Amino acid sequence: MAFLSRLDLHECLQTLSVLQWLPVYVFLGAIPIILIPYFLMFTKFWILSVLALTWLAYDWNTHSQGGRRSAWVRNWTLWKYFQNYFPIKLVKTHDISPEQNYIIANHPHGIVSYGVFINFATEATGFSRIFPGITPSVGTLEGIFWIPIVREYVMSMGVCPVSELALKYLLTQKGSGNAVVIVVGGAAEALLCRPGASTIYLKERKGFVKLALKTGAYLVPSYSFGENEVHNQETFPEGTWIRFFQKTFQDTFKKILGLNFCTFHGRGLTRESWGFLPFNLPITTVVGEPLPIPRIKKPNKKIVDKYHALYISALRKLFDQHKVQYGFPEAQELIII
Repeated sequence: MAFLSRLDLHECLQTLSVLQWLPVYVFLGAIPIILIPYFLMFTKFWILSVLALTWLAYDWNTHSQGGRRSAWVRNWTLWKYFQNYFPIKLVKTHDISPEQNYIIANHPHGIVSYGVFINFATEATGFSRIFPGITPSVGTLEGIFWIPIVREYVMSMGVCPVSELALKYLLTQKGSGNAVVIVVGGAAEALLCRPGASTIYLKERKGFVKLALKTGAYLVPSYSFGENEVHNQETFPEGTWIRFFQKTFQDTFKKILGLNFCTFHGRGLTRESWGFLPFNLPITTVVGEPLPIPRIKKPNKKIVDKYHALYISALRKLFDQHKVQYGFPEAQELIII
């Protein structure tokens, strides 16, 4: 392994901490998906498959009712190496009172949302120290929770489905001091990701505002500066055969799995090489001032639009106040589509 000669041990561990992420999810997901049917139909260990499926059925609602977080998993040393690889930082601009519940809306999605994962699903940047009394829950695709083993792993980090049922439970049935974290642009926003870009999907994304009104949760804007910089994305010229293939594949992938397939690249096992690891560039998630929201059981469109506009104004203010400090030129604008 010649590349090790060009890496010190610390940098090697940081690289491996990021490299493990996708293979671990694939491996953990493949075990139950392959072995449960195999054991059930072709071996004498069918009882193991029955027990696994019975547990899944019995525990089916847990991920939508607060999950099973583990302080031990959230504090793994692995996440510190992951954080230092970029590095990733969490910045507080205002106190968040544990007497309220919150929806922390984050932008942009980037390719993978590294900033959201490390800052809110782990304690690598010290969330509980920076925001004492606040319990964060990161929203993601519900399909992940249908896979045995994987669901236990993600629940242990405080990850929950980004569904109204799950989010409403956290904001109304778990007392105060809860914060659900939503990447508002969703996976579709990943297609907008490229270095230097500050374009987000928000103009028609109003579901999180409606949820805030229904639950009385305060809205908190947050922006992950640098999230779009850690990968390069390729969009091939319109009219070419490769663009036709790319778009067809993306549309099919979206239709089947609900995900957007991005053609991206980054660095390899060493900083100078080509590969799919993210570049070692800083990501700073700045959390803004909470926007008080009244609790309205059935908010009408006019009310939703009013608070959506207030949220956009707060997000623009946050972006403009910090953009120069974290790498954007003074003239850079937040583009909302």
